[in-house]
Amino acid sequence: MDELQGEPAVRGFLHKAEAPNADSLVLTHGAGSNCNSPLLIGLAEAFCDAGVTVLCCDLPFRQQRPHGPPLGSAENDQAGLRRAVQVLRNQIGGRVFLGGHSYGGRMATMLAAKDPSIADGLLLLSYPLHPPRKPEQLRTAHFPSLRTRALFVHGARDPFGSTEEMESASRLIAAETKLVTIDGSGHELLSARNRDAVLKMVTKEFKAFFSQ
Repeated sequence: MDELQGEPAVRGFLHKAEAPNADSLVLTHGAGSNCNSPLLIGLAEAFCDAGVTVLCCDLPFRQQRPHGPPLGSAENDQAGLRRAVQVLRNQIGGRVFLGGHSYGGRMATMLAAKDPSIADGLLLLSYPLHPPRKPEQLRTAHFPSLRTRALFVHGARDPFGSTEEMESASRLIAAETKLVTIDGSGHELLSARNRDAVLKMVTKEFKAFFSQ
């Protein structure tokens, strides 16, 4: 989609809202997925209907390898997110939000902890609080440095963190946060039965939380 010499390429799809309200959202994927994941595509369509333009993009590690998890690429993946935000600011203007599913959301929080000005808010879908069955390995060391408002959306059956664990972790963040729990959902959030309801809920909660 966009590439400048010396900077990470932005590869993905820009979903332009038909009736834009000047808000836009960079949305990226988890460790085992890409920008074509059903969750990201579904949310992009729902947000467009609500007036928010969405850029679904592949993180740099996925641009390098079509399959497999990220391997020591955190710094480069965060640079890719920074570049994606820059592209949206140049093309859309207005407020820019940063979000992601699982690993993508974690990269968004780490980037925002270093640079609070990177985004006007965070949408964190299934934040991977710890590896499954390893609650002692918390991924929250950077949370006290976060100064960006954050909306967490989490499945009640997510093995990467329980609702109680997520509530406790969110209190480490100095900025305002909100946790939205989806009953019956796991790490992927969507199922054939709940798809429409979840997409509608996430869009509604996002609009309400960031309208303040």
